[in-house]
Order: sequence, then structure tokens, then C-alpha cells
Amino acid sequence: MQAIFSVTVPFFALILIGYLAARRGLLPLVAVPGLNAFVLYFALPCMLFRFGANLPVRELFDPVVLGVYLLCALAVVALTVVTTRRAAGNLRDAAFGALVAAFPNTGFMGVPLLVALVGPAAAGPTITTVLADLFVTSSLCIAIAQLHHDNPAASHAGDAAALRAAIGRSLRAALGNPLPWSIGLGALASVTGVALPGPLAKVVAMLADAASPVALFTIGAVLWRSGLDAQGRPGAPMPAARYLPVALIKLVVHPLLVWAAGSAAQAAGLALSDFQLMVLVLAAALPSASNVSLLAERYGADNGRVARIILASTVLAFGSFALVAWRFGAGLA
Repeated sequence: MQAIFSVTVPFFALILIGYLAARRGLLPLVAVPGLNAFVLYFALPCMLFRFGANLPVRELFDPVVLGVYLLCALAVVALTVVTTRRAAGNLRDAAFGALVAAFPNTGFMGVPLLVALVGPAAAGPTITTVLADLFVTSSLCIAIAQLHHDNPAASHAGDAAALRAAIGRSLRAALGNPLPWSIGLGALASVTGVALPGPLAKVVAMLADAASPVALFTIGAVLWRSGLDAQGRPGAPMPAARYLPVALIKLVVHPLLVWAAGSAAQAAGLALSDFQLMVLVLAAALPSASNVSLLAERYGADNGRVARIILASTVLAFGSFALVAWRFGAGLA
């Protein structure tokens, strides 16, 4: 356990530092979008490109890894929507609750953390989960959210067509995200063996090295900002029953489902190694993705509830993630 905490404590400490910096006003809230943009459009794509370029394509797009993870993500979405719709208040908020329950913080946090914890080979399965969540999980949840009728008397006829249209819009939005493109370019470099020119490779390396600390610091700042109301004050208290069950689905149910599905796949003779299963379970045990609060705000969902789910899952994950890692015997790379 000491070896696990020696890796995880610095990651969670950087999140806490970002949270306190924003709370104390040392980091102006107007600077948070700039930090987000730096991570999303510069640092993180370079980090993912570097991992992709150094891994065999088979490890980045393993169909068994993708199938097991995606099946569990869809199960978590369905379970969360069904069990929390009443507490959420409407379908839109239930859908975004499902998204934070099924979408771990693999991009900003998971890739560097799992690589530090169990070694560079963890990058392949973890990046596969990033692609699954960007294209399928988030697209599906956003599409479901867009089926919400503000007028309860509105007709639900044509919802199937509306769902298809909403999924199409969500997929187009996912294609505008730089992360899958950076992964694809890294995979292309891996296949062709083409290396970047020296100065450009150095720039990519410098940005990639900045990704992890800046992303973690930014997560903390985003968590503080997302808990504020329109006037910049802390939001009103919310009953724990509205958000805590979703955080527990994320940290307990999601990794348990991945472990059960992966074990079943192994029993069926599918090519899923113990190492790949461990990485998938650890990815599922990560806290909720912090950027979901931005999506919730964009689509008019209850961002206060989503922010509390993300904050609760991040705080609780400090202990729960370490327990899962200890259960699998993860340690220093």
C-alpha cells in the first residue's frame, strides 16, 4: 500500500493545490478556461501522441479490451439513468449523472497515473477507454439528454429519430475534440515508423511533460469553479441523496462490473490478459471526468449536481482507488 500511495498521493495533491489556489483567489477564475485550453489543445494531445507513437497499434485498438470496457460503460449508463432519474428530477439531468458515473477521468488523470503506477504498457488499454468514452459513452448520454422534454405534455413520438439525430450531433462534436486525432496521429507514426524532426520532437516532449501537472492542477480549479453559482458564490447545500449514490456507482459499481465482465471474457477464452484486465478495472475506479461539468453547463443540465458528483468521486477516490490498486497488487512501475 505504501508503494501505491507514493504514486497516487502526488496526483491527488496537485488536484488539491489547484482547488485551494482557486478557492483562495490565488488563481483567478478567469484563468481557468485558459488552463483548460492549454491542456486540451496543446499538452494532452502531445502526451497522447507520444504514447501512441511508442506503442504497437494492436495495443491501442484491442477489440477485446474495447468490447469489455464499452459493454460495462453502457451498463453503467443504463443503470444510472434507471435508478437515479427520480432523484435527478428529469431525463436530462439523469443522463448527465449517467455520464459522470460511466466516464472516468482517464484523459487528464488516468493515463499518466496508471503509467506511473503499473508501467508504460498501461497506456494502450487506457487510451482505448478514452476513445470509447469520447465517441460512445459521451455521445449516447448527450443524445439521451437531448430527448428531455421541457414540456411534460409534449409528444414523445419520433424520439427514435430524434435520438439518431442527437447521436449524430454528439459524434460530430467528438470529432472536433483534438484528443482522438492526436491518438490517431500517434498510431500512424507507430505504423509508419516516421519520427518527428529533432526541434519539433523537443517541443512535443516539453508540452507532453507539462500535461500531467497542469491537468491535475486544472482539475482542482475546475472543481472549485463548478461549485459556484452565477454570482460566483458557493452553491446552496444539496441533499447527499441527489449526488452521492452516483459517485458510489462510479467508484464501486463501475470497476466491479469491469472486473466481472473481464473475468467472464477470460473464462470464455477471449484474448484478455490479467494485466489488461487490471488496467481496465483501475481506469474504471478513477473519479469522474471533470470536463463533464462543462458539458452539463453547455446543455442546460443541473451543473451543481454534476459538480458535486465529480467532487465527491474525486475525494472518495483517494482511498477507494488505492484499495482497488492494492487488491490487484499494483505498485511502482
